[in-house]
Amino acid sequence: MQHTVIQDVVAGIGQCLKDNSWFLGAAESCTGGLIGSTLTDVPGSSEWFAGGVVAYANRIKQELLGVAPDILDTHGAVSRETVLAMAQGAAKLLEVDVTLAVSGIAGPSGGTREKPVGTVYMAWYVDGEFSAERFQFTGNRDAIKSQTVTAAITRLAKLLDWSAREGPSA
Repeated sequence: MQHTVIQDVVAGIGQCLKDNSWFLGAAESCTGGLIGSTLTDVPGSSEWFAGGVVAYANRIKQELLGVAPDILDTHGAVSRETVLAMAQGAAKLLEVDVTLAVSGIAGPSGGTREKPVGTVYMAWYVDGEFSAERFQFTGNRDAIKSQTVTAAITRLAKLLDWSAREGPSA
């Protein structure tokens, strides 16, 4: 395996998690397990990565992660509300302190005018706080999935850095 910049970012995430005695969990849809794979590419990840759920089907989002059917009916699987619920559900299911969740449209079909191919929502749970963002990526299916993994991990690193500087919440 070739060493990549993202592995350096993941190693930093791992160190921050270990320093705080935190564990990380993931809830993935459009990436199909690539986030978990990327995290576990770094040696020692078992010390801070608990696991993940690939919730590709809405039924799995509901049954395993506890995403309410009305959230999916009202906002759709690719929405801020859904990824926030996925992040919360992963924290509860996996009994972890930090989570990230992603859901998007990797293409080549499935996009709409409001949510074109490349639309990805991500959510994070760090130190008791939830946050979410919408991203718009370009390229083919593999490129969109790769950009999603990079953005989710990079943003998590920034959130953990902020949390570490501020100190754990009381």
